[in-house]
Amino acid sequence: MSTAKVAADPPAQSIPASQASLASPASPATPPPAATAASRGRWWTLGIVSIATFMLMLDLTVVNVALPDLRTTLGADFSALQWVLDAYALTLAAFLLTGGSLADRLGRKRVYTAGFAIFTAASLACGAAQGIVALNVARGVQGVGAAILFAVGPALIGQEFRGKDRAMAFGVFGGVSGLAIAFGPLIGGALTDGIGWRWIFLVNVPIGIVAMVLGALRITESRDPSAHRVDWAGLLVFSAALTLLVLGFLRGENQGWASALIIGTFAAAAALLVVFTLIERRLGDAAMLDLGLFRNVTFIGISVTTLLANAAGMSAIFLQVSYMQNVLGYSPLATGVRFLPLTLTLFVAAAVTGGLTVRVPQRLLVGIGTGLISTGLFLVTLVHPSSAWTALLPSMLVTGLGMGMFNPPRSSLAIGVAEPAKAGMAAGIGETFQQVGIAIGIAGFGALFQHRVAAAFAASPAGSQLGAQAQQAGKSVAAGAGNELATKVPAALAAPVRAAAREAFVHGLSDVLVGGGAVAAVGALVGFLFIRTRDLHESALAGAESAGH
Repeated sequence: MSTAKVAADPPAQSIPASQASLASPASPATPPPAATAASRGRWWTLGIVSIATFMLMLDLTVVNVALPDLRTTLGADFSALQWVLDAYALTLAAFLLTGGSLADRLGRKRVYTAGFAIFTAASLACGAAQGIVALNVARGVQGVGAAILFAVGPALIGQEFRGKDRAMAFGVFGGVSGLAIAFGPLIGGALTDGIGWRWIFLVNVPIGIVAMVLGALRITESRDPSAHRVDWAGLLVFSAALTLLVLGFLRGENQGWASALIIGTFAAAAALLVVFTLIERRLGDAAMLDLGLFRNVTFIGISVTTLLANAAGMSAIFLQVSYMQNVLGYSPLATGVRFLPLTLTLFVAAAVTGGLTVRVPQRLLVGIGTGLISTGLFLVTLVHPSSAWTALLPSMLVTGLGMGMFNPPRSSLAIGVAEPAKAGMAAGIGETFQQVGIAIGIAGFGALFQHRVAAAFAASPAGSQLGAQAQQAGKSVAAGAGNELATKVPAALAAPVRAAAREAFVHGLSDVLVGGGAVAAVGALVGFLFIRTRDLHESALAGAESAGH
């Protein structure tokens, strides 16, 4: 089925009050009670989705500043620390489309509430974990709940808002995402320094319970009125394919990119994606993914740009936080404070950009935003081994501005290419590209960083004196243990090892983020060339036509 604008598309099924608000041809001077209730209901929906989004984005950023504490408390190495982030991103990516598709069929409110329950229970398990394996398993389950919330939240907003109101709602949505990123390091630092790292997870429990209660009382149920039975074959095959794809990137450095295991993993992922395509083509309208989306130029453009921008931007934050804490020696709270220039700029830019999505062509917002991310990453070359943290300020400000400009139009375009009845599916696939980008970025750039730092340290005069232990010592430096390493070598080597570790870390950071800047630059070019207003569904066009094509 084509995803271009279709005048006769029916609205998604909902309770009568919601139908009244969507179908009323004119707004009387005094709206009827049903319309007033529906209007109030949509603001409750936006508020609850915003709370969930704040929790989810917080969990992507709040963990970063706690990683050094996790390394010492749970005895985790660099690879295990990556899994704290990647276990969450892996299941999040694998189940996003599943969550959105199920919501369209079973009811968005029902599935959203289930996602909240899973996320809240898993957060409790994360906070209670006694080892790094238990923590990473709980993080994986947490990612399943997060996938449902990420996928269904934008669909709930898209169901309740249209035209200029939808642009405003997604501006709020993007602003809240920016707020969570803005204060994630600060909140994580305060909790970690004040009452311990476990509370970065436990704080989700009371918030989740309150949000579930409010959602049960205030969110309007909606679903695709023409939905077919659940596409279980598609769900299982797609989730397995994405799991194998991301897993290959996660384990490639440790296992060897040319190893039989990694090549086999990527081959199996590719084969499963082919099988998935055949399943969806055979099912037609009953498929979980409308393959017609891939004939939509704007859908392809925003999907590729989302993947590249997140792969570069989020991996950069992960590595910069590690630099601030492990090289410059700042506490989690002090690190969070020093990241405020990036994160507050991101928040303000997201709030402003939300209102621009109906005035400025969205390809410009996406392209310029991604271009600014690229520029910000290139500016990391201003950092040298002897630099203070302020050398990162130009990079922080420009990267924050770019990320803030990018997020609101990304969310709006992700569901704007599909009819409202399939908003959950569209949001799910849009969020899939985002989370796959984050997972691949952290894994791929993290592996490259570890390799560059280890090689640079082993080749240094101080590192070469460690003999056969030099390469392993270099991996410890990449994990942020350079200062600890200096305390374990002979006293005469301590100062040279500490200096070599710092230099290797900084040069590795610069090299890898220049690569990230190049990736983001490609994303900016794709955004400029492949995003077009005329590809959007009519439900997203009201108020956007004046912004141009």
